[in-house]
Amino acid sequence: MLNLDFIHVAPFYELTALVVLAGLAGFIGVLLRQPMIVSFIAVGVLAGPSALNIVQSHEHVELLAELGIAVLLFLVGLKLDLKLISTLGPVALATGLGQVTFTSAIGYLLGIALGFDTVTALYVAVALTFSSTIIIVKLLSDKKEVDSLHGRIAVGFLIVQDLVVVLAMMVLSALGIGAQEEAESAVLSRIGSVLLYGLAMLAFVLLFIRYLATPIVSRVARSQELLITFSIGWAALLAAIGSQLGLSKELGGLLAGISLASTPFREAIVARLAPLRDFLLLFFFIALGLQLDLGLLGSQVFPALVLSIFVLVGNPLIVIIIMGLMGYKKRTGFLAGLTVAQISEFSLIFMAMGLSLGHVAAESLGLVTLVGLITIAMSVYMITYSHLLYSKLEPYLNVFERLRAYREEALEAQQATDQSVDVVLFGLGRYGKAIAHYLQRDGINLLAVDFNPDEVQHWRNQGHTAVYGDASDHAFISTLPLKGVKWVISAMPQHPIGVTHEDPRLSLIEGLKQQNFTGGIAVSTQQLDDEQILKEKGATLILMPFHDAAERAVERINAALSIPSTELGVQTNTTQQR
Repeated sequence: MLNLDFIHVAPFYELTALVVLAGLAGFIGVLLRQPMIVSFIAVGVLAGPSALNIVQSHEHVELLAELGIAVLLFLVGLKLDLKLISTLGPVALATGLGQVTFTSAIGYLLGIALGFDTVTALYVAVALTFSSTIIIVKLLSDKKEVDSLHGRIAVGFLIVQDLVVVLAMMVLSALGIGAQEEAESAVLSRIGSVLLYGLAMLAFVLLFIRYLATPIVSRVARSQELLITFSIGWAALLAAIGSQLGLSKELGGLLAGISLASTPFREAIVARLAPLRDFLLLFFFIALGLQLDLGLLGSQVFPALVLSIFVLVGNPLIVIIIMGLMGYKKRTGFLAGLTVAQISEFSLIFMAMGLSLGHVAAESLGLVTLVGLITIAMSVYMITYSHLLYSKLEPYLNVFERLRAYREEALEAQQATDQSVDVVLFGLGRYGKAIAHYLQRDGINLLAVDFNPDEVQHWRNQGHTAVYGDASDHAFISTLPLKGVKWVISAMPQHPIGVTHEDPRLSLIEGLKQQNFTGGIAVSTQQLDDEQILKEKGATLILMPFHDAAERAVERINAALSIPSTELGVQTNTTQQR
């Protein structure tokens, strides 16, 4: 057998081996057209005790994984605002609690039918209710569907599931105290304290949003490096506070993101942190694979297949039924339902706690481990190819939709009104503001983008819509609401092309091409030599401020020359008033 003892000399060597192994597995996965998550979980299994046994310093891998979780949920929170939460809260709560209730009830009956004793059946049933928030959010982010209606609803009921996980863990830990009377009092006490801490944390976030968020981030955003450092620190801080108060790191990270969602800098933060999120989450998936001890599987194949089919088919059906009854279309219910077609890493932790308390046997942990392997792998493919899967099954889903999906229709109408943008304007200098003024005067819906946080805040203070962002950042451009936009205008200060290392106008054009933008692209320049280059790169219209102004001035002068002197005085007065 290959001797890998030298890797254990220092944690750095272990992490290096993991990253190299992940790179190789990811490359093979790309060649085989497999989702990256499956490749990374396979790395964890390969590096774990069942195979190469590379990792000895588990705490270092877990630390990076926990930071990745905080950053991931922070970025999800940045996409949520209080108005959206109040709108989707009821369906998220009903779907989350309904799915947990029905899954645990049906799972318990399946466990009894498979010959489990009452306690084991109950444990397995509860374990089947947990879905992996981290895996689902990562998949939705990769598909750019976190902002979609089904993505937002899914995030909502996954958070509800996480709260149920917290309560279940508290009950288990309290049961480990000893006497039944002590356990009951401990459960009630801890639930009460968690609810109190949760309300206190929510109140803090609301006050932060109201009074501190925009002023603080506006100052921080003057340095892009500081903005990123502050964002990571804020996400980690609230995740740590949430964990310390008995909530969860996921909930803390989510609240950190929500606290900054109302600022004009959220899209820039999302764009800058996305690569770091992906790197850190590599260690989460590796850590998940490390927990999968294949030696515990034994003879659990048949019951694991039965329970896996229930999770893969039954859980989505429960969600589709509930959402259909609440007035959502079958497509939204189907796509949201696919997100619960797997069990979570918390399911393994939950069963491990039961094993340590002597409530279940090691075979039960092996059973849930095998269900986790099957459902996670299958659900990744189901979500990755969700739209293709829906197109195949769409004729059979009519029974799950009301004659009129009233609730979703109302949301679509409101969303169309709120997010309608005709023009995106980059640059709020003197020239950009002048363009914005005349466009808004003509009733054009305008979204302004600028790299100067002071200009962005000043523009917003006047009641206009503006966001902080960098035209050179393609990840930021991908976050803009480009659907339905007729023109993107660049009014940024510029130098002759080739003088600076990277021209933001060319980067903007390239970023818009990557997003398959079909509207017009207008770019300003002060150099005649740049006109041909910009057109070749894809600019539809070239704006030349001095030449255009001179041409307009000549038109007005020529018009004035044809006007009699008596009328010219009236024309001049009118012009001065304007």
